[in-house]
Amino acid sequence: MFVTTHWSVVLTAGRKDTAAAQAALEKLCRAYWYPLYAYVRRRGYSVEDAQDLTQEFFARVLERHWLAEADQCKGRFRTFLLTAIERFLANEWDKVRALKRGGGLKHIPIQLDSAETRYGVEPADTHTPEQAFEHRWAVTLLQEVVTQLGAELRARGQGELFSALKGCLLGDGSAQPYRPLAAKLGMEEGAVKVAVYRLRQRYRELLRAEIANTVASPTEVEAEMHHLFNVLTR
Repeated sequence: MFVTTHWSVVLTAGRKDTAAAQAALEKLCRAYWYPLYAYVRRRGYSVEDAQDLTQEFFARVLERHWLAEADQCKGRFRTFLLTAIERFLANEWDKVRALKRGGGLKHIPIQLDSAETRYGVEPADTHTPEQAFEHRWAVTLLQEVVTQLGAELRARGQGELFSALKGCLLGDGSAQPYRPLAAKLGMEEGAVKVAVYRLRQRYRELLRAEIANTVASPTEVEAEMHHLFNVLTR
């Protein structure tokens, strides 16, 4: 869908009225709506208010073409987005409540019906709203990569293999249950190890490509990956 890397999704989404721009916007909405919802909830807003604010924030992003203002030279996209929603919450809450009373809120196709379910089952933590946003961003990004990897293998007729081995994507390779997996799949243990190694390689490639879409240069990808895993281990 996106030929180039390095902020390609963001830059494409900032354009107006093109099929590529709409596809890019949908991709960004999928990646960021839940981290932003979690950020708003951590700021102390109620479930209903957080849903309204998240919906309206994305509506403003689309209507006012805020993404066209994103400058890749000024830092990472998630920082731009976090700054944007901070300003939105500071300046727009009264307007959002007025729109709600008048029935003027626009519906954006994001799965807010599942937001509080996800938020409610997460363990309690002491993260700041900003740290909560980054943690959910990292988790959501990894989930997106796993989804892409699963789609690739299912397209090759290897859906069963992926389902059995996806639990081996993270962690120490020496600690993986290769023998029981081999018995379950009817494969040699060595063949399972090779399959896991290849799966991990492809997972890392997809992760690098996903990260490259929202950083300014190739040199930032490794630093961003390091930051992502630091966020997950806080």
